[in-house]
Amino acid sequence: MGRTSLDNHFSLLNLPKRFDLSGEALEQSWKQASSQVHPDRFATASAAEKRVAVQWASRVNDAYQTLKSPLSRAAYMCELEGFPVQAESNTAMGATFLMTQMQWREQLDDVRANPQHNGLSELLQEIQAKQLELFNEMKSLIDAQQDYASATQRVREWMFVNKMHQEVKAL
Repeated sequence: MGRTSLDNHFSLLNLPKRFDLSGEALEQSWKQASSQVHPDRFATASAAEKRVAVQWASRVNDAYQTLKSPLSRAAYMCELEGFPVQAESNTAMGATFLMTQMQWREQLDDVRANPQHNGLSELLQEIQAKQLELFNEMKSLIDAQQDYASATQRVREWMFVNKMHQEVKAL
């Protein structure tokens, strides 16, 4: 069976397949698609039609949730192009990033050992700067260069950075 025009989240929401998406455009497209498939519109339909409406509504919501987060959007785009992130099984990262990772872990351990949490805001700023750097790299790697192999490696790094961000914010 051939591929349909609704095979990916972008086409489902009638959006261009780009990493650099406008949050406002995404929101509008999601609302429009949701209104078309909302189960309430099928209140008088048959049970089978209602089930199909629920399935479509679920697909639209899944697409929106995936594309809403820049990190999940980047990972999704890499996977669409045949470059699965496989973060659980593929943890290979560049030496420079590994050094940064070790440094952040040490800083986090130091902050946890300090009752006043000295250094926490500096670590948080450093992590947020890295997140912004990775976001901008994705725009270049995915949208400009279509370099999905490099983007996939950077997505794995971004996952770690986001995890560190959550740990720091939890303090």
